[in-house]
Amino acid sequence: MNLIKIFFTFLIFTVISCSNDNITRINSPDNKIDLTFKVENGHAFYKVEKENKSVTDWSRLGIKLEDGNDIGSNLKVLKVARESIQNKWYPFIGEKDEIEDNYNKLNINISKNNINYEIIFRVYNDGISFKYNVPSQEALSNYNIIDEYTEFNLSSKDTAWWIPGFSYRRYEFLYAKSSVDDISKEFFSKNVENISYDTIGIDAAHTPLTIKKDNGLIISIHEANLINYSSMTLAPKGNGLLEVELYPWSDGTKVKLDNKITSPWRFIQIADNSSKLLDSDIILNLNEDPDENQDFSWVKPGKYMGVWWEMIGTNESTWWQSQNHGANNNKVKYYLDFASKNNFNGLLVEGWNKGWHPEWCCSGNGDPFSFTESVNDFDINYLSSYGNSIGVNLVGHHETGGQIQNYENQLEDAFKLYNRIGVKNIKTGYVNDVSKNIKKINPEGTVSREWHHGQYMIDHFQKVIETAAKYKLNIIKHEPIKDTGLRRKYPNFISREGAKGQEFNGFSSNGVNHATDLPFTRLLSGPMDYTPGIFQLNNFRYVSPGSDEIDKNAIVPSTIAKELALYVVYYSPMQMAADLPKHYIKHPEAFEFIKSVPVEWSKKNVIDSKISEYVILSRKDKYSDDWYIGGITDEKERNFDIDLNFLEKNQKYKLIIYKDTKSTHWKSNPMEYEIEEKIIEIDSSSSIPIYMAPGGGFAIHIVKV
Repeated sequence: MNLIKIFFTFLIFTVISCSNDNITRINSPDNKIDLTFKVENGHAFYKVEKENKSVTDWSRLGIKLEDGNDIGSNLKVLKVARESIQNKWYPFIGEKDEIEDNYNKLNINISKNNINYEIIFRVYNDGISFKYNVPSQEALSNYNIIDEYTEFNLSSKDTAWWIPGFSYRRYEFLYAKSSVDDISKEFFSKNVENISYDTIGIDAAHTPLTIKKDNGLIISIHEANLINYSSMTLAPKGNGLLEVELYPWSDGTKVKLDNKITSPWRFIQIADNSSKLLDSDIILNLNEDPDENQDFSWVKPGKYMGVWWEMIGTNESTWWQSQNHGANNNKVKYYLDFASKNNFNGLLVEGWNKGWHPEWCCSGNGDPFSFTESVNDFDINYLSSYGNSIGVNLVGHHETGGQIQNYENQLEDAFKLYNRIGVKNIKTGYVNDVSKNIKKINPEGTVSREWHHGQYMIDHFQKVIETAAKYKLNIIKHEPIKDTGLRRKYPNFISREGAKGQEFNGFSSNGVNHATDLPFTRLLSGPMDYTPGIFQLNNFRYVSPGSDEIDKNAIVPSTIAKELALYVVYYSPMQMAADLPKHYIKHPEAFEFIKSVPVEWSKKNVIDSKISEYVILSRKDKYSDDWYIGGITDEKERNFDIDLNFLEKNQKYKLIIYKDTKSTHWKSNPMEYEIEEKIIEIDSSSSIPIYMAPGGGFAIHIVKV
């Protein structure tokens, strides 16, 4: 499935050394990024520069094991090996047809007494990465990790966009902006959202952590290929120093391993500006291809609708059985017909299974869900068969309520059921809004409470994706572990939420500027199931199911043109049209864009951006010559001349432009838009003027003529 062509040259340079002090340098293929490694006074350090601008100052490396083996001190370098790799590979699904994987590699073989291990570095043109490999060896009887010394030594003058780790909402926060030293729950509580009552964990930021350095560089710190380990956060230690903090098990151990250690890649994306930050493939290059004997040709991207916004957004229906139950046969059949008529290939239905009740959310202590038994007004066999006959597969919904063992006990049976009735995609959920509250029943019968981001949950998510592949099911995971590029090895890990998504606009508000934070933060890690496409942006929410009274305070802080733009700006191989059919019927012309916009792309081009303020990018359809442009802005109105130099010269194109009007405004007039069509013959200076209203955006469909 992933055909890989590898063209590589390599040079190996080996040094045997008994010295305590060693300095080794390696550059990126374009020689612009320089990484230096040294062992000084028995400690390992690295630093990074780009064109003589500091990315990190000297930053410590190392691991401390549970049995007292501190393999971060009294170190000696045994051997240094270098290698240059030139590689190109072709994603099965993604944002580009081909990805270059070119880097220079540095392997440091290091020892602490009679314990040997490796620190492996890769230096790309767009960043650096490193990981620890501790092989099985007689000198070690215990591989459990109690600390990781990894540091990123920045500057107090550097500015960070971040969300808090060790807090109750997983990744579902608005972004704070502060100096790296000000990352704290106190700062977040004063400036974004009050979480001062949530004091179990330390002060730390989740990754990806995006930073604008005082010298003008923009970087993002994250991890790749997170398997059988604990999730990394970054804790401020003062003077610009950030230190890795791993989520611990309830007994304090950070990572529990049997006979070796293979850490995730820790990496830094490095860019001269925000647009270059958005055009990096480093996270995928740090992952692996699928196993050769595993066929993922059955993975099919697509677009889906859902019986869900009327529960969480418009508040017309309930998940649980009542006179306003949403997941009933008649309603679902209507949605299936509407989806089929408009060429959608999936329909999500929430509330179909036993276990839903009014108090189901959000402490992890509710009644356990069944994942095989449907409620009596939902006939899963009939509806799935009917949907399949008209080209619309049900998208299964598995809300676990954070009850992991209950879900794992039913996993095989639930996936067998979906495989039998023709379900192709599953949206999973892990709503548990209490810190360190994932219940684990141990073999001896005792109960422990684990962090959502610790190794226990990472192992669980891995089990789900591997079991899903066995039954040819795609997973769209909500309340997930952050994306670390595993979709390369597991293409059925097709999308995930992992941020404060559109759903919060239904019952609270994300604010007008959150949408322009996401491309430069969460979306750097991979696809997001943001659930765009809300057309009824105010006067949409009822005060209660069955009520005729509208909640006048409910508002989605967007415009219709911006909602269209999100299908281009936010990448996901499974995109949702999140609103109700009746709201799309009101705006058939705008709905045409949602129906036509692809989910598989061959090229991506960042036209213009400014971090956290606006972004404009274009994408080329994988299966035609059509291009699409999307642009979104924060609360400020903006005018642009969009450069069309990515199109073929001397070629005529028809542009269908969906845009805000001069009187559109996210708060006072969000649903006004206009559609303009024009034909342009492209030359070296071709551009088009675009206006974006406050909180607005635009979308363009470009067709060869």
